[in-house]
Amino acid sequence: MTIYLPPLEDNPNYFPPVSDALDDPDGLLAIGGDLSTKRLHQAYRRGIFPWFSNNDPYLWWSPSERAIFSAPDFTPNKSLRKFARKADYRVSINTAFSDVIYNCALIRGDDQVWITQEMREAYTELHLKGLCHSVEVWYQDELIGGLYGVSVGQMFCGESMFSKRSNASKIALWAFCEHFSAAGGKVIDCQMMTEHLASLGAVAIKREEFIPLLDTLKDKYLKHEVYDPQWLMGQENDD
Repeated sequence: MTIYLPPLEDNPNYFPPVSDALDDPDGLLAIGGDLSTKRLHQAYRRGIFPWFSNNDPYLWWSPSERAIFSAPDFTPNKSLRKFARKADYRVSINTAFSDVIYNCALIRGDDQVWITQEMREAYTELHLKGLCHSVEVWYQDELIGGLYGVSVGQMFCGESMFSKRSNASKIALWAFCEHFSAAGGKVIDCQMMTEHLASLGAVAIKREEFIPLLDTLKDKYLKHEVYDPQWLMGQENDD
């Protein structure tokens, strides 16, 4: 079967309408372009994200269903609450972005390498521009878990997470949801549903619902600066 994908133009603002995305493979929309900060930013504002492996061309996606969390409604289950009370974990934001994305890249097998070195460099540049952020979980001085993603107004587009100790990525998500929702944040976009996300309470919505939701939230401001480097949970008081 021959698949035709529109090549992206030099104009970083251009993407085809997401309604043109293929049904098979689900959500594949366009090919080519670059990973410049401007193009990536425009992609996320349209509900599009890059996903490709080493030695592949740049591929851009907008799947027919999106997995999302409502940040204000995120509720950790009893076992996670119990674990968090006993675990000596600390959670921070934007204090170790490069380490988080590096560890997220390590969790994939050789046949699933999509956080390539080029992707890491592109998202690090987004981070330096204040558009991409990390959440870190620490045990003593060891980074044991975290996540990163792109901010789009009152929506946060999660890219990946990792965990080296029990429940570390879950606690990262929980702490961030509380922090984000307190500032007026509404939705965490997780792109595609997995069993793990579903177990945490993510729900799937159709692209036809997701895009209007994104359009409603992407230009709305948060109540305060959410992404200043700071501790979100577990930092001891030095006084």
